Order: sequence, then C-alpha cells, then structure tokens
Amino acid sequence: MSKHKVVLYIAMSLDGYIARPDGSVDWLYEIEGNGGDNGYSEFYGTVGSVVMGRNTYEEVLKLADEFPYADKPAFVLTRSGQPPAPHVVFTGESIDRLIPRLQQTSEGKVWIVGGGLLVQSVLKLQLLDELQIALIPTILGEGIPLFPSGTVPENLTLTHTERMGQIVMLHYQTLGS
Repeated sequence: MSKHKVVLYIAMSLDGYIARPDGSVDWLYEIEGNGGDNGYSEFYGTVGSVVMGRNTYEEVLKLADEFPYADKPAFVLTRSGQPPAPHVVFTGESIDRLIPRLQQTSEGKVWIVGGGLLVQSVLKLQLLDELQIALIPTILGEGIPLFPSGTVPENLTLTHTERMGQIVMLHYQTLGS
C-alpha cells in the first residue's frame, strides 16, 4: 500500500494569521477570489482524511449548518474527553502515531486542517510533505498565527504559485519530501 502525502491546506493573512484572536475567520469572505471556490473543490477531491485540533473543529462548526467534511474520515485531536459526535473521531492518539497510520490507510491525502499548534507539531515531527497556503491580502494586526512562537525552523521549496483574483496560492514542499 502506498504512503499518502500529508498536506497543510490553509488560508493566511498577509501578516501571518489564520484567524482573529477569538478564532473567527470572517475576514476570508471579504476578498475577491477567482469567482469560484478558489481551487478548494479540486484540492478536496484529493483528500482521503482530515485532521484538526479541537479549537479548529469548534470554529468549523460555527461556519456551516452541517459538518463540511462528513464524507471523509475526520479526526479531531483533543486532550480532554469529548461526547461522541457524528462524522468525527475524537482522539488523544499522538500525532506521531496517528499521521503515519492515516498515511497508510487513507484513500487520499491526509489534510492537516489546522490550527497553528497542530501545524507546529507536524513540522516538529517532520510529518508534513506539502504546504498549500492561500495568501489573503488582509492585515489583521493580531490573531492566531499559522506558525506559533516556538515552531521549529524549516526551509521549504516553492514548487509553484497561482493567482486567484486577489489571492495568491503558494505551493511548497518540505525538504524531506
């Protein structure tokens, strides 16, 4: 069985934030994209499973009436017990065990949805293969950073860029990929 890639696919403000201090991402909807979904459907079609932190999960629930990843195996990392929820598996499994397991069993890419602490952890453990970052031309001034303080230094290789209206999609590979 082949090993599927682990990909971070996320939007970031020009000053490096993925959300406002309260976790909201309302600013994402104020920017002119390509008139469609800015490549999301194409990317999502390559995804076999999704992984996110509990705070990101809570924000995702606020954005839509229904869980948007219900058709994919979804794993929510949490250190505290959670009541069962439809469409997700709450897990305390360490990511250095979970991610390699998903790479083997997923039917496509393993999508790291967020947040910043999860990104920090997968980088530290060298589990990330690709980063696809939608650079949004907004300066928030404060918020939740994509790369929190303490993130290990990492050199990346830019593989290509795409312009979608006012958004620039940056595609990187980690050097170990």
